[in-house]
Amino acid sequence: MLKLNNVEVKYLGVILVLRGVSFEIRDRTIVSLLGSNGAGKTTTLKAISGLLHTEQGEVTAGIIEYDGQRIDTLDSEQIAKKGIIQVMEGRMVLEHLTTEENLRLGGYILKNNTIKKDMDMVYDYFPKLKKLRNNTSGYLSGGEQQMLTMGRAMMAHPKIMLLDEPSMGLAPLIVEEIYTMIKRFNEEEKNSMVIVEQNARAALAVSEYAYVMENGRIVLDGPSSKLAENEDIKEFYLGLSKLGEKKSYREVKHYKRRKRWL
Repeated sequence: MLKLNNVEVKYLGVILVLRGVSFEIRDRTIVSLLGSNGAGKTTTLKAISGLLHTEQGEVTAGIIEYDGQRIDTLDSEQIAKKGIIQVMEGRMVLEHLTTEENLRLGGYILKNNTIKKDMDMVYDYFPKLKKLRNNTSGYLSGGEQQMLTMGRAMMAHPKIMLLDEPSMGLAPLIVEEIYTMIKRFNEEEKNSMVIVEQNARAALAVSEYAYVMENGRIVLDGPSSKLAENEDIKEFYLGLSKLGEKKSYREVKHYKRRKRWL
């Protein structure tokens, strides 16, 4: 189990981004973390995976524990070796390497002799990648690169996979394919996942539990099915009115309703 207890994060020692964030991810579950741009979602993932230092950030208060051991004091490599793997936003492929070379690097952290077997596993989830295994990854489409970055993370057999905006910039059919894989991988590998998304509809559909972030704080949480019926979630994240119709603000000059948690 992964637990965050009253975590604060600062950048450059002065910019407070996370303000007492607490939540937990139970074994074998999918949790979604929702919120608008700047809410602190990506910072939360980087605090868990140990990647804050790449942007001169640090956990300045609170603790992060995995299986009863504190991990916020560890570096990113030590955390990855424990099975906590982050899939970065923006499809961070190694552009000059082939698809297969990217995948091989994903299995490097395990230091075992199952690379071939693990690549076959990834190709089973993403058959398209097998056809593109010798292609330079920088020339793949956005959807293909997203599959590759996820496949590279899968090579490490993560116990917890942190997915940052996996649907960003993708066509609806590709998004559906990506989320089908997410659900299948969770069920077959019996791991846990944290999905950071602005596509609330897709994230709530596959997750069991969800948290909503605003201004560096958790402001709402509950079972995903329950949050999907919450009027604020419908209106501010799903774009639906109380009647379940698509919301349009073109007909009103000023829209002043505030989220109830603010």
